[in-house]
Amino acid sequence: MSNVLEEIADIAAAKDERRAANAIRALAMDAVEKAKSGHPGMPMGMADVATVLFKEAMTFDAGAPEWPNRDRFVLSAGHGSMLLYALLYLLGYPGLEAEDLKSFRQFGSKTPGHPEYGHTIGVETTTGPLGQGLATAVGFAIAERLQAARFGDDLVDHRTYVLAGDGCLMEGVSHEAIDLAGHLRLGRLIVLWDDNGISIDGPTTLSTSTDQLARFTASGWHVQSVDGHEPGEIAAALAAAQLDARPSLIACRSVIGYGSPGKQGKESVHGAPLGESEIELARAELGWPYAPFEVPEDVLADWRAAGQRGREARLDWEQRLAASPKRADFEAFLTSDVARDIAAPLAALRAKFAAEMPKIATRKSSETTLAVVNEATKATIGGSADLTHSNFTITKGLGSVSADDFSGRYIHYGVREHGMAAAMNGIALHGGFIPYGGTFLVFSDYARGAIRLSALMGQRVVYVLTHDSIGLGEDGPTHQPIEHLASLRAIPNLNVFRPADAIETAECWEIALTSRRTPSVLSLSRQNLPTLERPITENLTARGAYVLREPSSGRQITLIGTGSEVEIALAAADLLWTRGVRAAVVSMPCWELFEAQPAAYRNRVLGATPRIAIEAASGFGWHRWLGERGVFVGMNGFGASAPASALYRHFGVTAENVAAAAEQLLRA
Repeated sequence: MSNVLEEIADIAAAKDERRAANAIRALAMDAVEKAKSGHPGMPMGMADVATVLFKEAMTFDAGAPEWPNRDRFVLSAGHGSMLLYALLYLLGYPGLEAEDLKSFRQFGSKTPGHPEYGHTIGVETTTGPLGQGLATAVGFAIAERLQAARFGDDLVDHRTYVLAGDGCLMEGVSHEAIDLAGHLRLGRLIVLWDDNGISIDGPTTLSTSTDQLARFTASGWHVQSVDGHEPGEIAAALAAAQLDARPSLIACRSVIGYGSPGKQGKESVHGAPLGESEIELARAELGWPYAPFEVPEDVLADWRAAGQRGREARLDWEQRLAASPKRADFEAFLTSDVARDIAAPLAALRAKFAAEMPKIATRKSSETTLAVVNEATKATIGGSADLTHSNFTITKGLGSVSADDFSGRYIHYGVREHGMAAAMNGIALHGGFIPYGGTFLVFSDYARGAIRLSALMGQRVVYVLTHDSIGLGEDGPTHQPIEHLASLRAIPNLNVFRPADAIETAECWEIALTSRRTPSVLSLSRQNLPTLERPITENLTARGAYVLREPSSGRQITLIGTGSEVEIALAAADLLWTRGVRAAVVSMPCWELFEAQPAAYRNRVLGATPRIAIEAASGFGWHRWLGERGVFVGMNGFGASAPASALYRHFGVTAENVAAAAEQLLRA
């Protein structure tokens, strides 16, 4: 008799799970239909997996979405956003109502086409560009272990779950991410792969034959394969993944658009509404006889109970935190407010630079600045894409992060620029830490997708990009950035700094570390640069540009330089003075900050006289500051392999050419 009762109970439970999953399917197809755009296929196909994950495996409290020790969920296949929005609504996350689902993909709604961090409660990271979520999740998992090493497993012990699609695993960044995760043995990272065999063009066999299980195994992952529509298999696989010390991949064999009789299993269900008639057929197929957006009370109550399932765990954690001797440090860490810690040490460093006037590369003055910063605060987590001793990003006492020891503060990302940038996004999003990572400026192209997301999400990530011009010399045009500054300056909400000397470098670092909602690029020289005479009572870099030299009897022309070319601007001004021409010199380390200044200040700095800009890079964008009569002295093509001094002469980026351009401009 007892066996019969158990079987009946199991059947009832399975029915409840299926109805819970069908609620996701119905909301997804209804929202996409109402919007007349969207992607119903993945939410319908992965509804069973998501149901088991959120109702049984994950630890979270929907009523406290910012709980620091919550499990994180990353929808790497961000086009299937209605899966996430349906879950957040069903689970009872605050501020997301049925009306929000009805405004899916509409202007100003809480349910945009792809999940956006900071826009919708419960969205841990912005996703949509495939592979980015998976790579960002590696950063989440790294940050969790870094925090645990500092504050103990009593306060930090949670997992990061990722739902990734075929496209995520095709993207090159996925290789960088899974390789790094396997190397660091990030056992609290679990990836659920929507193994549906369908891409937009058709079957995935059109473009790939990779054995993904073998691929992940080769990178040191624990791998399993399950039927994505069998809750028991899914639950067992999640339990096994939680027990394994390695990062885990669970391949979930699924049917895209599951429940749509005419479209399931076809590419046509990937990115278009089902249509009213097909939705009616799907409702019948799923046994869901409810109006659009209607979820029966018992199903909604079951989901809301799941949303509260982690409340007791959260309350227990809060009691542990209250009793912990590390409470004050932990809470201070989460604020990640470093301004007070670094202000005095950096002021002292600027004074030291001003007194000693060193002639050093800005990558070297960056290293000196980092030594001060890393001593003043423990919030920074450094790293480099295998260029540590070229970028000068490591300082004494940081210690390397490894699979066996996360107490260090320096991550060796390997030759994985894109993976590094995405992981740094995850580290920043996780809270507390301020990540910085280095590579050559020219290789920022490899990381651009993640840099753009840093800006879009408003994350304090610092990109240390050295060897920033033809001044790197003999490595030649493959390594000499030309268009890169213009390309990075084009990204909204990204501060691109190009300091002229050691003092400006220290100022740039202070701004970058205290800009809580803006990522920063530090474009740094390989060649040595003199320290320039200027006041240090104010962080002048914070104004974006300032007058470095103003002729006492008034200017006739304005020379504007950035980085290593400010030295050339000063030399040109000296040369012009001998010829009876009075030139003002402006250092412009950050366009974006200058743009933000009052118009009166900008006009005072730029002046009313003709202007010349000097930068060993593309002139694209400089017209903004030069005006109609302005002249640009810089690069019009790729560089070459030769010593830096020879290259500057060959390409005409010299004081003599600037002076000649000024005289011609004044004669015009």
